[in-house]
Amino acid sequence: MSDIDLNSAKWLLVAEQEPLLASHIVTPRRGYLHHGIYVGGGKIVHYAGLAHGLRRSPVEETTLDRFARGRPVWVRSDAPPTFSSREVIRRARSRVGEDGYRLLTNNCEHFCEWCLHGEHRSYQVEAWVARPGRILHAAISLIARRLSAPGRIGRRPACATAVNPC
Repeated sequence: MSDIDLNSAKWLLVAEQEPLLASHIVTPRRGYLHHGIYVGGGKIVHYAGLAHGLRRSPVEETTLDRFARGRPVWVRSDAPPTFSSREVIRRARSRVGEDGYRLLTNNCEHFCEWCLHGEHRSYQVEAWVARPGRILHAAISLIARRLSAPGRIGRRPACATAVNPC
């Protein structure tokens, strides 16, 4: 593992070594960081949320590879957990199947902060809200990318225009 400093928090890049049990695991996505809890045996518990597209998904236990989706993975280690590793893992697994994801009030970071510290909080949301317009811009960009995806039903052919509908 090698060190990295993102937004003044301590982070360790996960390489060949297995993360410690109950580690706060983070991987980048387009425009945000995705969070999960390492529960051992190469498994992560996370709020899948919008990780599988615009369809909301529940808290799930999955492999580290599936969680990372080919992206780098870090262990976030800026604050020691309030609970023991065993309790963090118990808390994470107790919510598997929960399907109440909400981007601004119950996302993957809220989930991890609750598991580790008993506090329902998302530093990313707080940062977005502090910068007006950022949430709206991110949401519009995400929707635009999804609507322009290849094979999208109802999408006009490339040759279509108002004058020539193909």
